[in-house]
Amino acid sequence: MKKVLLFICIGVSISGFAQKTLSKLLKQQNKESIPYISVEDLKTEKESIILLDSREQKEFNTSHLQNAICVGYDSFNLDIVKPKLPNKNSKIVVYCSLGIRSEDVAEKLKKAGYSNVYNLYGGIFEWKNNDLEVLNLQEQPTDSIHTFSKAWSKWLKKGVKVYE
Repeated sequence: MKKVLLFICIGVSISGFAQKTLSKLLKQQNKESIPYISVEDLKTEKESIILLDSREQKEFNTSHLQNAICVGYDSFNLDIVKPKLPNKNSKIVVYCSLGIRSEDVAEKLKKAGYSNVYNLYGGIFEWKNNDLEVLNLQEQPTDSIHTFSKAWSKWLKKGVKVYE
């Protein structure tokens, strides 16, 4: 019984530490100019949402959230994206691997007059870490997640890490 309690305590400590560390990373990397939406809130959202994936095409091809539109980061072009977002009041959630690149894209949307834009806290990594489904290019469930780089892959706790 003591061993079970010890493992539970260690597990809780590690998960709490990981969450605090992610929070610290996002505070360091982001301006927090765009409000976050949690994985839990997005998962249970009943309102119609437009999902924008701000990762690059090869990352999107490996896996993405259902109904997401790949808009890229390096290749992001507001003039190409605008026709896909005709209503500037639509609820838009932008995500990337962790929520860093997505803030930059969301800021561009906000500056262009989109008023209901959110950044997915922890990105697709946090989505997968919560055992939620991601789809491959054929729109089939997959466990593979493109982790952008080996350094960033430490944030993905569940799923198959893909680097290329």
